[in-house]
Amino acid sequence: MVDRRRVIHSLLMGAVAGGASAVGLGAQASAKREVVTDKSFGVKGDGRTNDRIALQNAIDRSVDQTLLITGKCRIDAKGLDLRRNSHVRFAPGASIKLLPHDTSFYSMFRIWDVDNVLVENAVLDGSKELNAATPALRENGHGMGFSIAGSTQVTLISPKTVGCWGDGIYIANSYEVPFRYSSHIRVVKHHADRCRRQGVSIISGRNIVFERPLWENIGGTQPEAGLDAEPNSNADILENIRIVDPVTRNCRYGIIVWLEEIVGPVPKHVDIGITNHRDESASDAAFAVSSLKLNGRKVSGQIVSHSPTWVRARMSTVESIDYDKAGPKIVVTNLRLVP
Repeated sequence: MVDRRRVIHSLLMGAVAGGASAVGLGAQASAKREVVTDKSFGVKGDGRTNDRIALQNAIDRSVDQTLLITGKCRIDAKGLDLRRNSHVRFAPGASIKLLPHDTSFYSMFRIWDVDNVLVENAVLDGSKELNAATPALRENGHGMGFSIAGSTQVTLISPKTVGCWGDGIYIANSYEVPFRYSSHIRVVKHHADRCRRQGVSIISGRNIVFERPLWENIGGTQPEAGLDAEPNSNADILENIRIVDPVTRNCRYGIIVWLEEIVGPVPKHVDIGITNHRDESASDAAFAVSSLKLNGRKVSGQIVSHSPTWVRARMSTVESIDYDKAGPKIVVTNLRLVP
């Protein structure tokens, strides 16, 4: 019997397929690497000790090996930097959770300007209930589980991000090197729960695929979406973005594409494909594509949602506000509405 999901996936992947294949080969090679445990670097994992320094040392010294996280680690909000050729695996029951903090700006795992990174079964808890940020900072949503910037060949397998002050996963350009884009990013079975701003933000990147994610119970600061594709400037790109079999549940928006800031002197081509999106109980819209004013500039392409299912939808069509029809074509096919 033909596996329909595999067929759809192959058709949609486009340029991602090559990158995903390459990452897959890297993952197989990683399976043959020596496995070292966090305990061998002095990580306590007792649920109380600040293990950040020991964990960073473990990451730095286990490049080209597989680092196994075994305990319930706690870290401060300075976060951790993954390195080129990092492979981190979480054992069953292992996790990393933030200690009490007072900042709305953090990244628990930074994957910045590196390549060939594999993280398996991560559980990252942003401890939003322990955040004592001042009221002036409470509207900010910059506390991230994973922050990916200017990196390539990154694979996250079954990551779980809970209680983040901002987004479970944030993908953007390099902060150090102009026009270094994140590319060939593959995320399989991401579960984001109770994050304040988004399950995922894709600010910029090409050849990005999310497979079978669950983004739920997102809320606390706008936009409050399962997925938000929202460039920050004309220097950003959204090229060959594929979202396969996503589920969004109890979010303000299921999936939103906000294109206001991508407009500029450099013409842009936006290509986003979503397949089999199931949204349950979005309070505003299951799918929204908004805020594009070209003013003589050029933004082309398409934003497609194939065979979505919207359960208890407030709106029976895609929400499109202040959107210039000369921009990327918005296509929704085979929509199924469930009361």
